[in-house]
Amino acid sequence: MKTISENRCFGGTQGVYSHTSAACACDMTFAAFLPDEAQHGPVPVLWFLSGLTCTHENAMVKAGAQAWAAEQGIALVFPDTSPRGDDVPNDAAFDLGQGAGFYVDATQAPWDTHFKMWTYVTDELPALLAKNFAVDMDRQSITGHSMGGHGALTMAMALPDRFRSVSAFAPICNPPQSDWGRKQFSAYLGEDERKWSAHDATALMADGGFDGPILIDTGTDDQFGELLGTEDFASAFFGCRQEGQIRMQKGYDHSYFFIATFIEDHIAFHAEALYS
Repeated sequence: MKTISENRCFGGTQGVYSHTSAACACDMTFAAFLPDEAQHGPVPVLWFLSGLTCTHENAMVKAGAQAWAAEQGIALVFPDTSPRGDDVPNDAAFDLGQGAGFYVDATQAPWDTHFKMWTYVTDELPALLAKNFAVDMDRQSITGHSMGGHGALTMAMALPDRFRSVSAFAPICNPPQSDWGRKQFSAYLGEDERKWSAHDATALMADGGFDGPILIDTGTDDQFGELLGTEDFASAFFGCRQEGQIRMQKGYDHSYFFIATFIEDHIAFHAEALYS
């Protein structure tokens, strides 16, 4: 692992690191914030999965999460959203290829060699964190925005006992019924839609949901609202009597201004679960 930068931040350290990824067959970059408490022993971990076109940097810089994480004594991890590099396939569209990994393990060419973001986020990067940082991997929670909200919800429900809580900002909730999902799942996973359900938050919710609390915020003025599938997810959410909240925030859109407004709520929500 290579240290790209480390900066003092709210009494802790905000770092950016790179490493060679076996899962993605390329070098990957991620960011990690460690609060002051990490100097004295392992701290809980909150993952933040970013959305389309983002890197590790967007949420690290724009979400304003470090102040609240420092207050709660929680580490933050910001993975990249896809493999990158000259040898990694890409697409001219912003919603496929580099910057648009959709947190799945691709099985279709030309994506299947590098685009293994599910394995990277759920297996390889956690092992790297546990080896190199003072983090308590028995106390993990996860959140994300848009495509990252999709990743957070699906990982939380598909990996029982991994995460104590899950939240999301304007998540893509029902990708098989959306242009933000059908295009990418066809490219990465193939045309057999039966294979898509493992990465469909609405289907996973209807199949039993998450054994813990969920918090979702979506803006009433979200410019991508019709692509998110919030209504379908809400129906499944209430149908299985899931613990948690789905909140529609009046006047807010899809931007990081929206995330920065409610990030304090989300970190406090996760802190309650991580320290219970």
